[in-house]
Amino acid sequence: MNGIITAMVTPFNARGEINKQATKDLIRYLLEKKIDGLFILGTNGEFHVLEEKEKLSFAQLVIDEVSGQVPVYVGSGGNSTKQVVTLSKQMTELGADALSVISPYFVPPTEHELVAHYTTIADAVTIPVLMYNIPKNTGVNISKEAVTVLARHENIAGIKDSSGKLENMVSYIHAAEGQSFNVLSGSDSLILSGLKAGATGAVAATSNALPEIDRAIYQLWLEGNLKEAEAMQQSIEPFRAILKLGTIPSVLKAAVGWRGIDVGSARLPVQPLSPASLQQVEAIMKEHYAR
Repeated sequence: MNGIITAMVTPFNARGEINKQATKDLIRYLLEKKIDGLFILGTNGEFHVLEEKEKLSFAQLVIDEVSGQVPVYVGSGGNSTKQVVTLSKQMTELGADALSVISPYFVPPTEHELVAHYTTIADAVTIPVLMYNIPKNTGVNISKEAVTVLARHENIAGIKDSSGKLENMVSYIHAAEGQSFNVLSGSDSLILSGLKAGATGAVAATSNALPEIDRAIYQLWLEGNLKEAEAMQQSIEPFRAILKLGTIPSVLKAAVGWRGIDVGSARLPVQPLSPASLQQVEAIMKEHYAR
């Protein structure tokens, strides 16, 4: 679990259905840009508005198209441990390389309940489990103490931290010291800072639209060229600044469309960007990034 892993959007057509051709086009585009992995059915993949049968068909489509070229991390998380186990087993049978499991949300679990949740899931499957910490959305931050326990499980391979706090990521790195456990940045502004601190990579949503830049951050860091890596890290800030123009993942999808792949709008209740906001997105992309 290393490098730049794209938190891939889920392409929809004008009827709001999964767009198979656009999915294939996006995958091929990202593979051409040397992305290190694909992370599907996450927050920017709109897992929360997809039916289970859609998740399964989309996962199969992606796994088949990737055909082993890079690892495919498939989101199978939810609120019910039993349902997560069932979906995780189904995704394993489809050929997923690893599972991404978001912590339960709406009713925040205690630390004991959270450890039991992840342990039960990891015990039930045969492929690696990547925990997904996004406290702004779930209402619970996976604690350093929980990671200390869970990092010892042979099937729990790491954690994606989208807390937006470097100190949180660092606490996980320290908690898992000595274990075969990966900490990945889920905050695109902290890709380089995380790598410097000991993270093994990043699950980056911006790499849908800016794959060359995110990949350059990682490659330059590997080469020890920190000055250029920092310049690349800073270059994504104009794009991150426009993400507030719409609800996730509307701006990201518009930017991918500007790059030449029509991934459609986000699924309702998220609305398409207003003409004025879309114009702003296109202006920033033209000013700062190559087509």
